[in-house]
Amino acid sequence: MDDAVFWFLAVPAVASGVMVFRFDSMARATYALLFSLLCVGGLVILLGLDYLGVVIVLMMIIEMAIMAVFMMMFMMNPAGLMPMSMLHNKRGAAVLSTGMFALLALGIVLAPWPRRAGAVDDDPTKALGESLMGPHMLTMMTLGFALFTTIVATVVLSTRRGRYDRLGDDLRVRHADDPVRGGVGR
Repeated sequence: MDDAVFWFLAVPAVASGVMVFRFDSMARATYALLFSLLCVGGLVILLGLDYLGVVIVLMMIIEMAIMAVFMMMFMMNPAGLMPMSMLHNKRGAAVLSTGMFALLALGIVLAPWPRRAGAVDDDPTKALGESLMGPHMLTMMTLGFALFTTIVATVVLSTRRGRYDRLGDDLRVRHADDPVRGGVGR
């Protein structure tokens, strides 16, 4: 069963990872990357690292949602659906990525991998968390909330106009004072 689940997640992960570079729109590439990383999160869960897999899934969903919001706010092509090239310096990127792959593969093959010392922990997720964070877990959780608050505050403060600018202080103006006509209020 594990082999079937592995192939069920691995093939779409690689295929959608390739599609990130084949799509000609930022929005489609974003969704392909999200799908690929969700499959990777599933593979990590399959390895028995449930906490880490769920963190990968949640982090990728939030990251891609934020990316989509910023893409709509700041790109000249708001929906990201207009054709564009996702590849820049194709030859240089191909040479660099092929060389890096060969170097990493050589390192994997030639590395003197250590043998396991000691017994396997009863809870590998807890052991992983303690080895990564140690006594700093509360600090990292607080930092996460601070970063999220910073992102929200940045988005809120970067807009020049709000609903009170459009419809007046009491929100009862009959026609919105929009600088450009059209849209929802027309």
